Amino acid sequence: MDVIREKLKLLPDNPGVYIMLDSYGQVIYVGKARVLKNRVRQYFHNTPKPEKVLKMVANIADFNYIITETEIDALALENNLIKKYKPKYNILLKDDKTYPYIKVDLRKKFPDFYITRKIKKDGCRYFGPFMGGINCKDILDVLQLTFSVRLCRTAITERPKRECLNYHIGRCTAPCAHKVSESEYAAQVKQATAFLEGDYRQAETLLRKKMLSAAENENFELALDYKNKLAMLSKLEAKRITSLNRFIDVDVISYVTNDVYSAVNVLVIRKGIMQGGSSFALDEAYLTDGEALTAFITRYYGNHEPPAEIICQEFCEKPLIESYFRDKFSKTVEITLAKQGIKAQLLKMANANAAEYLEKSVDKIKHRDDMTVSACARLQTLLNLKVYPRRMECYDISNISGVDKVGSMVVFIDGEADRNSYRRFKIKTVEGANDFASLQEVLTRRLKKLGTEEEEKFPKPDLIIIDGGKGQLSAVQRIFEELNVTDIELISLAKEEEEIFTLSGAESVKLSHRDYALKMLQRIRDEAHRFAITYFRNIHSKRNLESVLNGIEGIGKTKRNALLLKFGTLDKIMRASVEELAETEGIGLKLARNIRQYFQENL
Repeated sequence: MDVIREKLKLLPDNPGVYIMLDSYGQVIYVGKARVLKNRVRQYFHNTPKPEKVLKMVANIADFNYIITETEIDALALENNLIKKYKPKYNILLKDDKTYPYIKVDLRKKFPDFYITRKIKKDGCRYFGPFMGGINCKDILDVLQLTFSVRLCRTAITERPKRECLNYHIGRCTAPCAHKVSESEYAAQVKQATAFLEGDYRQAETLLRKKMLSAAENENFELALDYKNKLAMLSKLEAKRITSLNRFIDVDVISYVTNDVYSAVNVLVIRKGIMQGGSSFALDEAYLTDGEALTAFITRYYGNHEPPAEIICQEFCEKPLIESYFRDKFSKTVEITLAKQGIKAQLLKMANANAAEYLEKSVDKIKHRDDMTVSACARLQTLLNLKVYPRRMECYDISNISGVDKVGSMVVFIDGEADRNSYRRFKIKTVEGANDFASLQEVLTRRLKKLGTEEEEKFPKPDLIIIDGGKGQLSAVQRIFEELNVTDIELISLAKEEEEIFTLSGAESVKLSHRDYALKMLQRIRDEAHRFAITYFRNIHSKRNLESVLNGIEGIGKTKRNALLLKFGTLDKIMRASVEELAETEGIGLKLARNIRQYFQENL
């Protein structure tokens, strides 16, 4: 505490970000401040604080800070540092998947429409998110049926390509085959974007006309498909909030807390239609609810398109958030502190959802803590590890008879998978099926990154876990000795008896199968195995695909890659219909029939 007292005296009056560290030097919390001196000192004053803050302060051994020019810059930096360090007192738990959007780049001469789950600042238009039982693929299908816009990513070149099946059945005007002018296609795109903005009238009229025509021709299966799509449009229209402007885009965000855990509910309204909502659990240590809500908003809109308006509670830091969106998104977003009318009713609905989710989530958060952070601390005690194993890396090897050998590295932070840090390795120097030598190659390549410029992307782990027994552990230990690695712990986990082998003793460590520490090791080991097997199958499938398709006349490298890009595996290509094969770039109906016939006759 003497170090902290001295540092507190030197804190400046500037805005900035402060970083709390534990006794191992690991980042446990990141916060922003308008005045660093005032905010950081509050944590150490003997004043009443929420229980979650007291818990965090008890673990602070040191702190650092970074001065910024403005509080807006501090807010942006806080968000970036939370993404980088993933501190355990800045935890955001989402209850559902990322919702899909429909993306279109209107700067192109012939824009294509497709589904994405990632929002980027790339100048494209994003429509969505689509939630609440609305299937994004159905929306695209209606888009193509009604306006004949293209859904494929085929490059438009000066030389026309052969038109695909969608052109022949009237679902695309084939700009790739030069069958439509730029101005004509632009008119199609304009109608399509109007539909995505909530104007369903033209689509409903055309779908009803096609449904009746299909029924008259006794094509009842097609008529039923049109009927289902009309029902989906009716479902969308029924979600329109009549009291709101037809074209309003707004998110309603409510934050609730019990002083230990917190929850947020986000209701999404687009073009006056209630798309649905998402709930989030938070395990964090902000001093005020306003700061917690501001931090959530900046993190949430790192992955979502900001609307024109956000409705929030009155403790929201309104001027700061509005300035943040102007500065960082170049977009005007109005923060409304609703107190009456339909907007206040929507905020009340979001608040009720957040409160209900918090009540249901408390046990889930506690269980997650048992399975992750507490399991890491218990593992440190059980195995006498020198440091808390915050970053754990697990390695596995996969091959069949020494063919297509690959290695995997998966990363867990505080007991949870950090999938962005996973890495795959092709084994380059080992002949035959030698898992020991393959592990040595993978760990040599990994450990040589330590102390180099690449360590920023590949931080030093606290613990390395090997999938295997004492033999695998010994093989990797030799690499540690050759590279003089002494500050990383090393263990292995043998599958049959779930024995843990360490370097500190000849005997294995056996834990109860109910022990959360063992369950965590099993999770990371199984994840490394899954990741290695998936990579192996991808490589093996691609090699098999090349050998099989080489026997079909007219299939070269370009068309083979196009088939792999569309279907992913040889098995899916073999099961594809002629129509599905013909939709692949460069594969027409004639070649599709040849492929289908080849599989029927030879495989």
